[in-house]
Amino acid sequence: VGSAAAFADHVRVIWLTPAMDGLFLGSAGERRRFLDRLVLAVDAEHGTRVNALERALRSRNRLLEEMAPDPAWLDAIEHETAELAVAVAAARAETVRRLAGLIEATKDPSSPFPWALLALDGAIEVAVLERPAVTVEDDYRTALRESRHRDRAAGRTTHGPHLTDLLAVHGPTGAPAERCSTGQQKALLIGLVLAHARLVAGMAGFTPIVLLDEVAAHLDPERRAALYDALEALGSQVWMTGADPHAFAALGRRADILQVTPGSITRA
Repeated sequence: VGSAAAFADHVRVIWLTPAMDGLFLGSAGERRRFLDRLVLAVDAEHGTRVNALERALRSRNRLLEEMAPDPAWLDAIEHETAELAVAVAAARAETVRRLAGLIEATKDPSSPFPWALLALDGAIEVAVLERPAVTVEDDYRTALRESRHRDRAAGRTTHGPHLTDLLAVHGPTGAPAERCSTGQQKALLIGLVLAHARLVAGMAGFTPIVLLDEVAAHLDPERRAALYDALEALGSQVWMTGADPHAFAALGRRADILQVTPGSITRA
């Protein structure tokens, strides 16, 4: 395998860690990074485009800081920025559209992991679903040109997909995710990750590896059992970690339980 992108042709990995429990209460940047990981699992080139967009935006900001920036240089950078911005936005919009469609088609009112209603708060992501990409590129390029003075004063590019937010609603209640209880948010996030795993399997043609750190620690026995059943139904290779061995009791013989201590790994 010659590169990380080529590696993704053979293996897809998704994960959930305790650091993500506050996703819906955190910053838009945290949710944007989460969104980009969702996209990366189905589009191996997405990360490259996101990094290139960030570099282009930094270059534009540096040029705007100069006393008399060369308009030709700004035109060139904004041309590249618009192309990358629309490519990034289109990948996000398409992934969310597919994921929302899968969630709607498979939602189960009896599941302890409620379905989510998803949307993107980003003008370019919305535009690429309604108009040709070339038109959206031209419009964003024009907007960048017209906002040079404002962006120079602000010290940053004040609009674009680098500011997009992922919005989620608790499907059964209609409450915005950030207003839900801690338990509801965790259950909603688990349901979202499970749905994403099914989407990856459908689009890639093979199931992703799923990494879950302390995912069962704060779930009641009913939710734990339901989670393990859902993971088994995925057919994925799943790695779960936790400090409490009793949290995995409901797995029974469906999993290999390993105990990790300093210098050794043994079967529990």
